[in-house]
Amino acid sequence: MTEKAPHDLSREEAKIELQRLAKILAKANVDYHGEDAPQMSDADYDRLKKRNLEIEERFPDLKLESSPTEQVGAAPRDGFGKIKHRQRMLSLANAFSDEDVFAFEERIRKFLGLNEQPLEFTAEPKIDGLSLSLRYENGELVYAATRGDGEIGENVTENAKTISNIPKNLNDAPKVLEVRGEVYMSHRDFEALNKQQDKLGEKLFANPRNAAAGSLRQLDSSITASRPLMFFAYAWGETSEPLAVTQMEAIERLKSLKFDVNPFTKVLRNSQDLIDHYRVIEQARADLDYDIDGVVYKVNDLAYQNRLGFRSTTPRWAIAHKFPAELAWTHLEKIEIQVGRTGALSPVARLTPVTVGGVVVSNATLHNEDYIVGRGNSGEEIRGGKDLREGDWVQVYRAGDVIPKVSDVDLGKRPETAVPYQFPTECPDCKSPAVREEGDSVRRCTGGLICPAQAVEKLKHFVSRSAFDIEGLGAKQVEQFYNDGWISSPADIFTLKERFSEGLQQLRNREGWGEKSATKLFTAIDEKREIPLGKLIFGLGIRHIGENSANLIARHYKNWDTFFDAVTNANVGDGAEWEDLLSVDGIGHVLAESLIETFKNEKERAEIERLVSLLDPIPVEIADTGNSAVQGKTIVFTGSLEKMTRSEAKARAESLGAKVSGSVSGKTDLLVAGPGAGSKAKKAADLGIETISEDDWLALIGDA
Repeated sequence: MTEKAPHDLSREEAKIELQRLAKILAKANVDYHGEDAPQMSDADYDRLKKRNLEIEERFPDLKLESSPTEQVGAAPRDGFGKIKHRQRMLSLANAFSDEDVFAFEERIRKFLGLNEQPLEFTAEPKIDGLSLSLRYENGELVYAATRGDGEIGENVTENAKTISNIPKNLNDAPKVLEVRGEVYMSHRDFEALNKQQDKLGEKLFANPRNAAAGSLRQLDSSITASRPLMFFAYAWGETSEPLAVTQMEAIERLKSLKFDVNPFTKVLRNSQDLIDHYRVIEQARADLDYDIDGVVYKVNDLAYQNRLGFRSTTPRWAIAHKFPAELAWTHLEKIEIQVGRTGALSPVARLTPVTVGGVVVSNATLHNEDYIVGRGNSGEEIRGGKDLREGDWVQVYRAGDVIPKVSDVDLGKRPETAVPYQFPTECPDCKSPAVREEGDSVRRCTGGLICPAQAVEKLKHFVSRSAFDIEGLGAKQVEQFYNDGWISSPADIFTLKERFSEGLQQLRNREGWGEKSATKLFTAIDEKREIPLGKLIFGLGIRHIGENSANLIARHYKNWDTFFDAVTNANVGDGAEWEDLLSVDGIGHVLAESLIETFKNEKERAEIERLVSLLDPIPVEIADTGNSAVQGKTIVFTGSLEKMTRSEAKARAESLGAKVSGSVSGKTDLLVAGPGAGSKAKKAADLGIETISEDDWLALIGDA
């Protein structure tokens, strides 16, 4: 498929493309990490994530924050206790070519200010399994947690204890040690498990990764104990003392503590050595008894790792070099339309099941109506201009264990009865007109509040794990309560018991409900009346506002009243409130417009106010940064910094509780100016903003 390159996109095209990518990849993230039911191939996800990043780098002010560049994993599942990680479990940035690997080393050297000095890396296979963190105190395993959304994971301690090669006790270990790695299942054990499942008439697993994830996430630990799971250690979280001075020495230390580490892990000196080792592992891949989907490179020196630090979702000192995709051909049986919470009509391909690299797939996302007819978002040809029709023989591709993307169609095998697909101009659920606004690649239902599909999807989003996460109220229950007229908006959830004087009695008499489950549901609803501000904003389901952007907004405004007053008084493109919203690092015009327009809509604002009147939003706590001199201040860096790179300066300021902005405004508290400072220094002087040198900055933060 041919797509318009990011550097060829106009500003308006980039805006539309970021909106499309945000929706597709956010759903893929939840499907893969949260549900163990992926609906997109690894290669497709990685390619779109890379495309998203390239567009954001070209148009930084259009960044939506709901894109995958700001997402880690997915929220914990229902049924498990939750554990907050002492140190976040992040994802990795990706490399797809040799050029990406060379660029990775170049970025590292530039950030650290290194020229020809030696710089070592480690390289290790990227295991295709489920991430797990093991916490040991005084040598004893006290808990095990999945990655979850990076901050909060699922408590799977009892299940982890059944994995034979996870030590229950450690000798000569630090007082506190969090060991991180991957739970996986060997090919041999996977085949044996599926044979047993088939014999018992149970559902077969699609691949070892799904089998491992599903086995570790059993509520009954005896089931986990019956499954042949294994664990590779490759990293660590909180420790009471350093493990070593290099990544490789730390891995050797974990090995001495009786953890299994991957034998292909090796120390290498430069990008070319990394690529050569990648080829070795790639050739050995077919003979391994476990799945890998790439090779991970890490800076070996832990002091350098500490200096490099982290982006919002990935470490700067590591990258995953992914393997290429796999291909297969099959029939496109039917094109179906699904309606999302924003009214978007999304076409889905139903495929004749086909095995691709050992995995059976049967669905693919077709994005929008232009994609079906063979056009890109700007009208350019894709697939050589060939359209997709029901009955077509299509090529699909994937790289991991998930549903593929349609990449080509064989016109020579097209049935004579195949006709061009007619994209609906009305909503399949409410029959309202489905319109496509100028500049938008998506057709949307205009039914709004009367559209059951939108209402149900909004409610599902509201109770999702990243939003209100009400135990016992999932997608199935939302559909049931909506269809019975019990709830039609989020506020209705919190008046459910009140509106039915015999609510408990009515609910417990329903099929699938008993007194215990009914009581538990009403208790769970009441517990969510106190909700963190970020989760509340995300739960509102406002278009373009993802989980990360909701948290950015929450941290900026601190409490609901301040946030509500600001956005209701804001006007798009004008005024102090508008400028203040755009000053939030990572909030662009598209997101800001969507937020303001939502609160300008009287019906939507009234519904939001009704909801919040039933809640007690929890304000954002100001992090303890040790009484930092720059806590809460907005800082702008300009000119050439000589003692540290711009990236390192920004990371250091943010770690001390400061906000870093790219432009000077009335909200700026401090300008740090190096040689060559130009218009920003002049504007700061005009506004009376304090300006200091780099040396003064280092003295201010105690790094002089």
